Amino acid sequence: MRHNKKNIAIFIAVAMSMSACKNSDFLDVPSQETVEAIDKNVTYTPEQFVNGIYGMFTEWDYAFSFLGITEMLSDNADKGSSPTDTGTDKDILDNLTYTSTAGSFQAMWARWYKSIGRATQSIQYTETFGLTDATYKNRLIAEARFLRALNYFYLVRGWGDIPIQEINLVNRVPVADVYKYIEDDLKFAIDNLPLKSAYAAKDLGRATKGAAQGLLSKVYLYQEKWQLAYDMAKAVFASNQYSLEPNYANTWRLVGENGVESLFEFQARGTAIAHGIQQYSQTQGARGTSGWGWGFNTPTQNLLDAFNAEGDAIRRDATIIFRGEVMYDGRIVSVGVENPMYNEKAYSSANAGASETDKNLRYLRLSEVYLILAEAANELNLTDDALDALNAVRRRVSLADVTVRDKAQLRTAIWKERRLELAFEHDRWFDLIRTKQGQTAMAANGKTFLPKHMLFPIPENQRIQTPTMPQNTGW
Repeated sequence: MRHNKKNIAIFIAVAMSMSACKNSDFLDVPSQETVEAIDKNVTYTPEQFVNGIYGMFTEWDYAFSFLGITEMLSDNADKGSSPTDTGTDKDILDNLTYTSTAGSFQAMWARWYKSIGRATQSIQYTETFGLTDATYKNRLIAEARFLRALNYFYLVRGWGDIPIQEINLVNRVPVADVYKYIEDDLKFAIDNLPLKSAYAAKDLGRATKGAAQGLLSKVYLYQEKWQLAYDMAKAVFASNQYSLEPNYANTWRLVGENGVESLFEFQARGTAIAHGIQQYSQTQGARGTSGWGWGFNTPTQNLLDAFNAEGDAIRRDATIIFRGEVMYDGRIVSVGVENPMYNEKAYSSANAGASETDKNLRYLRLSEVYLILAEAANELNLTDDALDALNAVRRRVSLADVTVRDKAQLRTAIWKERRLELAFEHDRWFDLIRTKQGQTAMAANGKTFLPKHMLFPIPENQRIQTPTMPQNTGW
């Protein structure tokens, strides 16, 4: 897949109607796209349809709106940039003063539903195309179902009850039903995707059995289905496909791309620097004198203090770029840059702040599976297993073992480890919500967290087009 990445955007879904309801244009966003007239006689392969789903991860929304509603909301990140640059709505996201008209929510709501539409079209197209190789056919369907589940997982965590697009474009179904739908997609994916090692080199980066198992373990974790989360995490380890990258700093560098620790990444590189996640590195690059970017999504003092309190220099220095430092590749960060800190996990050594970012975004790593296993094991009173998994992550960064056996104290230690291990990997806000730490954590970061912040507001444009769709409480 790496070799095809430059062309992934042109592998679009041919017009294949989705069921629609009156005045539901915004949710149907459009998930069916039309081929230009010049291509009307082209027959697209099922694999090209699947490639078009992967391509959705490379669009501009993931370089700006995505940052706003996954990181800037949280205690890990500030808006950054210049005080006078609002980033359209990033200032109100950062301050938790946003409303249902904030553009970042609208952009990602539409992006995730559009991606789901592509996935569903891909499944339908593949099922009826006439492929005779059942294994290949089911693999393509499984890739699409994995990607559909991934997008629904973002939506259900952000908005709670949501429409299942394939059933009805307006009716919001209960969270439990959405999770059941996600689980069914991932179970099919597990049964029909190959192991990571079974893919040809040209297909490196496609969804794998291990990626589906890892994501399903996380889906179970968010529902507090502790035994299922534990069992699925154990299945990832039993596959013998993954191991921790010995050097934590390499996990987000080129050398670690699709590496031994990687379960799934948003692919952004071809045989040459190509159309990756548009401007992902640029929006987060150092701003100002001798800088290379816009300076958004900067680490908070709160996050820096958390690293320092733990004595966690290795992860701190691999996560945060400091004003005046010399980077691992020799780049000098001028003392004249505008912000004191920047997100190192977004940094591209090869092209720094070029708009066509070549940076793969790590979606799921083995270290997170360790921490899922640790959290589930602790809730199941399997304290030894919990400590073994937690300390495997800590030893990689030269931290002392956690030895506490009290369940509540160990739970807190695991939550803290998730923050430090996964900082700027786009899950902190969702973790604060699911663990009910939002009010305390945000108060410690000088922000007021209200009950309504437990869910995102349904975007106002959606409500205008589908006025019967209820808004979340407080918005």
